[in-house]
Amino acid sequence: MGGDFAPEAVILGAIQAHKEIPESIRIVLLGNEEQIVSILDSQNFPREAFDIISTTQVIEMGDHPAKVFQRKPDSSLAVGFGMLVKGNIDGIASAGSTGAMLVGAMNYIKPISGVIRPGIASFLPLSETKTGLLIDVGLNPDARPDVLYQYAVLGSIYAKEVLGIEDPSVGLLNIGEEPEKGNLVTKNTFELLKESTTFRFVGNIEGNHLFDEDSADIIVCDGFVGNIVLKEAESFYSLIKRRKISDPFFDRFNFEYYGGTPVLGVNAPVIIGHGISNATAIKNMILQTKKVIEAGLTEKIKEALS
Repeated sequence: MGGDFAPEAVILGAIQAHKEIPESIRIVLLGNEEQIVSILDSQNFPREAFDIISTTQVIEMGDHPAKVFQRKPDSSLAVGFGMLVKGNIDGIASAGSTGAMLVGAMNYIKPISGVIRPGIASFLPLSETKTGLLIDVGLNPDARPDVLYQYAVLGSIYAKEVLGIEDPSVGLLNIGEEPEKGNLVTKNTFELLKESTTFRFVGNIEGNHLFDEDSADIIVCDGFVGNIVLKEAESFYSLIKRRKISDPFFDRFNFEYYGGTPVLGVNAPVIIGHGISNATAIKNMILQTKKVIEAGLTEKIKEALS
């Protein structure tokens, strides 16, 4: 029921995703059953193709994220996170309230033991075919050096296990390439990263090299900086489209291509979609959730931190 165009866009996206996954994998739709069935019938799509869990409440964008699970226990997110905690589903994805998704991830699924602060990763197009990661993009506006170090660990595992990058490189977003550049946090983070044997650190990355093909596979920064970079990239893509410029590389800045961003460092797959997600974005969000589940990402992170 989450997102500006829900529930229609969500259900249409689920139909598209269903056509691309094996029959052994089940998509669970949580929401108003009457509306779900009505939309499926309008598409002449069998309702039996999905597991439908009926809920009676809807989380609105104006609802307080920290209180909404208590106030609306029969909302699709509250019921969904309850199912995820019990192991009745393997992952959860939504284009609804980001705040509520984060509350569910942090308070119900909870961080993996050893993770100081989970982070949100966003995808970075580095060429027509190469994709990198930017972490964090908004969960932690203030982050200590040890948290940024863990972001490098979490991003490396995701890049290897989900994106299929065999030996991912890590860079630190900074105002200069030299080790002595930056503020106290980035200087201290640089010292931690360069001593690591867990991943391949390639040094500081300046903003003007962020989208270079030979840039690092994972770019580490705090959530304040990362969110500004993410929103600027979205704005740049909108500007390109308004000027009617068509280019395969620029097309990869379209959020629909990825569907959502993973919360890294929690005990189950949680994927957050954009509020304006259309059916294509929902489909790709579901397919990305499938990849994260099949990669066993949570267990791989636990092994790395044990």
